[in-house]
Order: sequence, then C-alpha cells, then structure tokens
Amino acid sequence: MEQQIPASIDKYEIVGTLGHGATSTVYLAFDAFTERKVAVKLFDFSLLSDPEYGYKYRKMIANEASLVGRLNHPHIVGIYDAALSPEKCYIVMEYVEGESLEKYGHPEFLLPLVKVVEIIFKCALALDFAGRNGVIHRDIKPANIMMCRNGEVKIADFGAAVLTRSDKTELVGVGSPAFMSPEQIRLDSLTQQTDIYSLGVVMYRLLTGRMPFEAENSYSLTHKILNEEPPRIRTLRTALPTSLDNIVAKAMSKKLEDRYLRWRDFAKDLSEIIKLDLPHETVSDTEKFNIMRGLPFFRDFGEIELWEVLRISVWGRLPVGTCLVREGDDGDFFFILAEGEVKVTKEGKTLGVHGAGHCFGEMCYIRKGATTRTATVTATTPVTLLKIKPGSLRNASENCQLRFNSAFLDTLVDRLAQANIELASMS
Repeated sequence: MEQQIPASIDKYEIVGTLGHGATSTVYLAFDAFTERKVAVKLFDFSLLSDPEYGYKYRKMIANEASLVGRLNHPHIVGIYDAALSPEKCYIVMEYVEGESLEKYGHPEFLLPLVKVVEIIFKCALALDFAGRNGVIHRDIKPANIMMCRNGEVKIADFGAAVLTRSDKTELVGVGSPAFMSPEQIRLDSLTQQTDIYSLGVVMYRLLTGRMPFEAENSYSLTHKILNEEPPRIRTLRTALPTSLDNIVAKAMSKKLEDRYLRWRDFAKDLSEIIKLDLPHETVSDTEKFNIMRGLPFFRDFGEIELWEVLRISVWGRLPVGTCLVREGDDGDFFFILAEGEVKVTKEGKTLGVHGAGHCFGEMCYIRKGATTRTATVTATTPVTLLKIKPGSLRNASENCQLRFNSAFLDTLVDRLAQANIELASMS
C-alpha cells in the first residue's frame, strides 16, 4: 500500500517525496517563513520504539538534532530545525539538488583525477571545521557525500557523529564497516584520524573503482581491515601519480602514528599535488582556495568567507600584454590579481607596477555603480585574475562584505601613503 504524503509537517508545506530509508522518509518541503525549499526527514515511530534498536535510532536522531545551526560550512549540508516529541520526530535540512558520490565509485563512472582531488580537499577542510567544533562524523562514505548540480560537494548525515565536547554516552557499533578505521572496529576511543582514514577509503574508491578490501562477509572484512594491507592504488591503475598513491596510503595507514595527524596536513598534500602533478587546463577550486589564502588582500578572510569569494568570482588566466582595464572606459567590475604582474599607466605615464594581491577597479563597488576608469592596467607577465561584479558582492554575506570593505580601506591607505612618499620626493 502506497504511503500517503502529508500536506504539511508543522510549518513546512510538503511538495513531494525525495526518498525512503530504513528508518525515515525524506520530503521536499517549502518553508514560507524563510522562503526556501528544505528537506524534511520524518522518522518512523514504530522503529524508534523497537526494544532492541530503538535506543540506537533515538540517539542518532538526537545527535543530528543537536547540530541545528552549529555546522555552518559551504561543504556541509545545513541542519536548520528539529522536533523530537512523542507526536512527531523530524529533522529539517538544507535541500541539495544533486546525487551522492556512490555512482562515481564504479569503473565506468570514474571522475577526472583533478575533480577527485578537489572533492577530497573540500571534504577535508569541511571535516576539519567540524572537528574544530567538536564533531567527529564517524560515517564518511560516498553515500554521505553529495555532489550538487553546480559541481559543489556537501557532507551529509551526521547521525553517527561523536560530539567530543559533550558529556553524553557515546553510541558504539555505528558506521559502515567497509569504510571504518581499524580503531573504530576495535571500539577504541576516536579522534579526527578515524574520519581521515574513512575519507582515504572514499578517495581509494573514487580513484580505482573498487574497495581496498573485499570479502564475502563482515567478519572476513573486519579481519582484513585490522590485519592486511590493501593493494596500492597504482597496482590497480598504473597511470596514477606516485605522490597520489602515497597520499592515499598515508590517509589509510593502520597505525595512527603513520596516518595524517591533522586535516590541515592532509589538505596541504592534496593542494600540492593538484598544483604540481595533475594535468589541468583551468584553475581548480583547490588551487584557487590556496592562492587566495596566500594573498595579503585576503589575510583577514576566514575559510568560509574564502569559499564564498570563490562562488561570486570568475577566474581567468590571461597572456602577457593583455589590456585589463582601459582609461576612459566605463566598468562595472573589479579585479584582484592572484598571480603575475601588471603595469598601471595614465595618459601614457607609468604610475606603478603591481604584483599578486593588488586590486583595481574597486571604485565601481564603493560608489555603487559603473565608473569611468581613470587609468590603464596591462599585464606585463601572464596573470591569473579574480573578476567580481559589485552586485554579486552586495548579495554576499555580511561577513564577506565587511572583509572586503576592510581590505579596500587598507588598499586606499597604502595608496595614499605611497602618493605622499612620491610627492615628498618631488619637493
């Protein structure tokens, strides 16, 4: 008998069904108060009252509900609301249009190497953020990583999470065995290194199309995870770079002292390999993020603001001699120089040569409209640029706008100081 779809769940108007699970049904709903689509996970009360597994399910729901508004990160599915009552039990989450990474763990659907490294890099920084907020996921696997239609990734399903700053009893025996770390199987105390191992297994699967360990039953599988070494990824796919092979092996090391200790170390190695060892024609998100993090212009921007800048900017690489801004033209965008050098001239006279981190054209944002360019900017070397429209920045978060306002003010002060030095030298 087909399950009847409710018209609403409290204030959430039900639009349709997104999927069914063993313990819940997920509905697409509309929140009239915030005017946005959301996903509502409604739990089955008959399972929650089960004498054997009811406690486990209730604990996992409480875990996820406790994260409402707590993990606000661009690569984590947001949790907006929850209700845990005798009448109704549900969690309201960010609605993500897309699919999980499960499909891309099969040989016929493998993603390009650059894309895999970029996905793992973003997940590593998101899980680092979660860890700094006292949360260990414990169930990292392709099914819990969403690929959005715009190409972004988001980590989902924190029901199995360990809340490291909580005094509540930790729930044991949860997670997906094939992606569990050896210490999770042994029921040892867990740190972020357990998620590092699991993300290493995800990377292994996305790169090779197979699991590091395969067995006929869970007992044989756990024995292999605890006692055997998996085949190196280059034995399964010989064209993979050795450095990538080493990263995966280090993330999946059985010994904690040989595994990555911190997410930042894992992310750093990923950013280095995407910069040096993997072929690519455009600037990847991983490379963009690390370039921005090293620029003086963005020194006061946090990780979340940097990801936001990526969303509102257009990046490009242009050859030497390209005229980027022409004196007298109208402009409704500004640039930030990420790599290379440019020369600024006015009426044919050189005003200066500037390197990475310099911004120009920002008056169109400060004056809230298109402005006439007062100088010409030409690339004296090949350059990498961020191009941002003022309207996009005005639609960004308040924190992001404040960071830009502060950076623009610092730039103005530096330019005035330089002008004073030049005037003093002429007197």
